[in-house]
Amino acid sequence: MASTTSAVLQGVFVRFGQRQLAGPLLILLILAMMVLPLPPLVLDLFFTFNIAISVIVMLVAMSVMKPLDFSVFPTVLLITTLLRLSLNVASTRVVLLDGHTGPGAAGRVIEAFGHFLVGGNYAVGFVVFMILVIINFVVITKGAGRVAEVAARFTLDAMPGKQMAIDADLNAGLIGEDEARKRRATIAQEADFFGSMDGASKFVRGDAVAGILIMLINVIGGLFVGVLQHNLDVATAARTYTLLTIGDGLVAQIPALIISIAAGMVVTRVGDEEDVSQQFIGQLFNNPKLLYLTAAIIGFLGLIPGMPNLVFLLIAAAAAAVAWRIEARSRAVQPLPVVAPPVAPRETHEATWADVTLLDVLGLEVGYRLIPLVDKSQDGELLRRIRGIRKKFAQEVGFLVSPVHIRDNLELKPNAYKILLKGVEIGDGEAFPGSLLAINPGRVAGQVPGTATKDPAFGLPAVWIDSALREQAQAYGYTVVDASTVVATHLNHLILSHAAELLGRQEAQALLDHLAKEMPKLVEDVVPKMMPLGIVQKVLRNLLDEGVAIRDMRTIIETLADHAPRSQDAEVLTAQVRLALGRSIVQEIFPGSSEMQVIALDPQLERILLQAFAGGGDTAAIEPGLADTLVRESVLAAQRQEEAGLPPVLLVPGALRPLLSRFLRRSAAQLKVLADGEVPENRVIKVTSIIGGRV
Repeated sequence: MASTTSAVLQGVFVRFGQRQLAGPLLILLILAMMVLPLPPLVLDLFFTFNIAISVIVMLVAMSVMKPLDFSVFPTVLLITTLLRLSLNVASTRVVLLDGHTGPGAAGRVIEAFGHFLVGGNYAVGFVVFMILVIINFVVITKGAGRVAEVAARFTLDAMPGKQMAIDADLNAGLIGEDEARKRRATIAQEADFFGSMDGASKFVRGDAVAGILIMLINVIGGLFVGVLQHNLDVATAARTYTLLTIGDGLVAQIPALIISIAAGMVVTRVGDEEDVSQQFIGQLFNNPKLLYLTAAIIGFLGLIPGMPNLVFLLIAAAAAAVAWRIEARSRAVQPLPVVAPPVAPRETHEATWADVTLLDVLGLEVGYRLIPLVDKSQDGELLRRIRGIRKKFAQEVGFLVSPVHIRDNLELKPNAYKILLKGVEIGDGEAFPGSLLAINPGRVAGQVPGTATKDPAFGLPAVWIDSALREQAQAYGYTVVDASTVVATHLNHLILSHAAELLGRQEAQALLDHLAKEMPKLVEDVVPKMMPLGIVQKVLRNLLDEGVAIRDMRTIIETLADHAPRSQDAEVLTAQVRLALGRSIVQEIFPGSSEMQVIALDPQLERILLQAFAGGGDTAAIEPGLADTLVRESVLAAQRQEEAGLPPVLLVPGALRPLLSRFLRRSAAQLKVLADGEVPENRVIKVTSIIGGRV
């Protein structure tokens, strides 16, 4: 039987591992202490272990960079509280059973705390115990609990804003899917952590109340046991049991106080770049002027007659010495100014072709206050974001845009910037480094103080706020971004909207060269054998103009190869390519296999338009009154689709699609025009609005 039990236990350890069993065994051990009698030596061991655990927890709380680095703290708080209560129960049993034998009945630790720390005076011990309980219960635990409660509420309220900020960075190409997933998990963990800390703080509060009740019960119970069962006089029984009870209370309250301090440090952490010690020293003792002023004030107090002059003057001298040391260290690390040699005047040469500068395809000009964002020597944040934008654009659209040439422009306002396309300004705005832009997505719960403005990319109402108001703005539902993200998002939006203009012949040739590495024969047969590069470029630009990505270059080139012998018209070829890409175009607009809810034309209007466009080609015209009606109803139908949370899509016959797409592009840019032949056969179509008829 014994061998079978041993084999079973060995199998359990092998199956689950020692680490997985450590937690359950510790809980079972703590619960066993409540019901099993423990000898004084074992009590000493567990009391010492309790003090050691509390010190470890406090040191870990001081060394973490951010609260989530110690995410197990709420559970640790519960276990340490349960350990202290179990020790109180075990020590109470020993005190009441063997307290009449002397002060060492409950072990040497309780005896030391009852005699050495309070001098054997139970009145002093009672006062010290009550002071520790008040500090723990009223000051530290209540404050930490309040901070955890407020942090939990604001973290939960700020979750939507933080999620939108992550989505904005992801859409702008500033972060990848893995980084976005990691940030979302961190936000969820923060909410769970502060919520758990809010509840766990109640454990410490209940522990303090239990400590007071246990002390009163032990004193009263000890008097009854000592006088009635062991025939002690009242004075001896009161002295013996009170000292043991106070020693027991002190040995439990000191670790509880340490754990409460650790909880306060964890929930009051601000910043995640330094631990508490580094922040404490760096922020309190980093300004020599303030230390000199402190030394002067303390020194002046030390000169007043009747004051402890030596002590005050020693502290003043120490503060002055620390200030001098910091000042000397800062002088030692400052680099000497470098004096540039005088520049010799240069002779004026004749003008050459080198003086002719070509226009950059993409340019970004910034005011002088935005220079740190784009300075390579300072590792400007905006430079990294622009690299991410170009990479994400290449992955999603299908070609690599030209590099963005950045230069400073002293004619701009200090915080202004403008974005240029082939030397022509296509966008401008202002950004304020050190401040944050709080964008109102349309459903904020309150207002934050700041400078009212508009989001330069999408025109949404926004406010430039101080960085200290980030949490408040996110709690109200604002999407909060920094200055570099504002510029990067604006640049990304403009690049996407001008994608067709960015695809020049050089980019088209580079794209074909890249495709030729994988399919050389296909590219060689089409360009230049069947059609020149210019027609291919025009087809690609037509696709980009209508928001169609050109990632599937294989299908595009194969379609051009099939139809090039019959037509060299770029518009006709574009329509054929769109039919070949129909599945991916529809998938981009209507993800998954859901029902397609679209806008359609009234049959009578459809016939009129077919007659108007018949034989007209690109020069076909629509009667002005009909054109106004078509534009007005198209805009209204698109707005109704967007309000219903549906993509605004107009489904028309293939013969009408190219001309209607160009006609409606300026007035209803958000409206996508699809040909019925581009819809896969397995997709279900539902008409939600009809233009030219009743909805």
